[in-house]
Amino acid sequence: MEKGPYNTGGEIRGVVASPGIAIGRAHVLRKRDAVSTGILLKDESEVLRAIEKFELAVQASVEEVKSLKRQRGLSNEEVDILETHIEFLTDPQIKADVFREITKNKKNVIDSVIDVIHKTVDMFRNMDDDYLRTRAADIQDIGDRILKNLLHTGNNEQTFPPNTILLAEDISPSDAIAFDMSRIIGFATRVGGKTSHTAILAKSKNIPAVVGCGTALDIIETEDVVIVDGTTGIVIVNPDEIRLEEYKARKEACDAEHKFLSSLKDIPAITPDGVAITLLANIANADDMDDALTYRAAGAGLFRTELLFMNRTAFPTEDEQLEFYKKTALKAKGKPVTVRTIDIGGDKPLDYFTFPKEDNPFLGYRAIRISLDRQDIFITQLRAILRASVFGTLKIMFPMISSLQELRQAKEILERAKAQLSDEGIEFDKTIPVGMMIEVPSAAVMADLLAKEVDFFSIGTNDLCQYTLAVDRGNEKVKALYDPFNPAVLRLIGYVIEQAHKQKIGVSLCGELASDPQATLVLMGMGLREFSMSAASIPAIKNVIIHNAFSKATEICENVMAMDNSKTIIDYLQTQK
Repeated sequence: MEKGPYNTGGEIRGVVASPGIAIGRAHVLRKRDAVSTGILLKDESEVLRAIEKFELAVQASVEEVKSLKRQRGLSNEEVDILETHIEFLTDPQIKADVFREITKNKKNVIDSVIDVIHKTVDMFRNMDDDYLRTRAADIQDIGDRILKNLLHTGNNEQTFPPNTILLAEDISPSDAIAFDMSRIIGFATRVGGKTSHTAILAKSKNIPAVVGCGTALDIIETEDVVIVDGTTGIVIVNPDEIRLEEYKARKEACDAEHKFLSSLKDIPAITPDGVAITLLANIANADDMDDALTYRAAGAGLFRTELLFMNRTAFPTEDEQLEFYKKTALKAKGKPVTVRTIDIGGDKPLDYFTFPKEDNPFLGYRAIRISLDRQDIFITQLRAILRASVFGTLKIMFPMISSLQELRQAKEILERAKAQLSDEGIEFDKTIPVGMMIEVPSAAVMADLLAKEVDFFSIGTNDLCQYTLAVDRGNEKVKALYDPFNPAVLRLIGYVIEQAHKQKIGVSLCGELASDPQATLVLMGMGLREFSMSAASIPAIKNVIIHNAFSKATEICENVMAMDNSKTIIDYLQTQK
């Protein structure tokens, strides 16, 4: 391949979104943002016309998405994304916010939509939870679609030559579905994370992708030769012949490995010396459960419930929650689903709920602290989960428990919810397992006492690492200090697992560390038997399990726990593959 306009052989680092290696020609998508006009409405007749224009644009947008859904050959993931977009397009909160801008502030319809979408996108992008943060792409996508219909700018359909690598600020979910994917072999974007829809779609179609590359991606021009290395998170621009040949060989090996991992789908996760490991999926709705079962997950180790509470005008009713949990329980087909009670606050604000102004909301009024304070909200959710428990195998899990008193209070409220349902003659699973997240250092240190009070632990390594090391992983200045292989973090994890075993309760791990093949043997050696992760990560973790004896994992763990820094640990683990 000849080099394009940019010929320095530059290397750009981003975030691994979908594994694999792609070598092709770049096509750069330049997005044109709608610009606010600043024009105010003069009278009531203009206000009414603005409202009518908005409703027509939303109706046209819904019809477009429905038309996309009617396409043949869409994957379950793509259908789920489009259904989510229809929900967002018809969301009463967005409609109410736009109407308020039009009627109260007298903004024209274009400016109203731009302002509301910008505010909503910012709200999601500032969340700490990866899954919820990347839903910002959905909001931006439906906002762009509404604006396009307001401005009558057309569909902007694009065709690409074969072996195209698509580069963009971000690739909207509906655009990715509309593209001819047979011609696209890789993605690279300025923004996005591991759970963005670009990543989800790329994984579902086995397309290598690197996201979160930042402004460095701007050096690439259409027709440049580009390598997208989805195994290491690197984008290489106009490589020399030596590097190009090197990557062609690596691509062949990577393709062979992917084919091999796909072949493991129906093989049990059992070590060569006979130790069975349970691989579960992290989910946020019933559609995610479908994806989990596709990868042969043994159930859901973490069912985040926050999405049901987001982007609406009021808390969901008990019946609305019941349907949400029931649908997931039925889709699980008898497999266990661990439902985490609402974890709002901090990075997850709600428009209809007043949070106090806090200097550090991540250490403030959030998660179980809100549930214990607003017991009306908590009991409503607990009642709904209990009612849904007759439709499947559900477990209840409390987030961000930091003391024995909090746990006991949460359990007492659960008992009140059970008593209410019993008095009303409503059926529920009276033996439903109850557990808690270990994500606060105080809970990890008190694991010996807490283990006597619950049926299971789930270790949330993302927050446990953040709180243990006093590192805000979203802060660019210090995020490099966020290190789950830090000996302090590993010691806490090991201690929690040990105490769970002593009290003969279940213990799983549901943070990002669960999906890191480099950590699998260390965690197994600590005694961990349940891992919960993104569904797409299951094959790679299973591969580690079925090719390594448990005795080897024990030896590796002993060696790692004797080391005093993460660099030594990581260097050692890289030699054990």
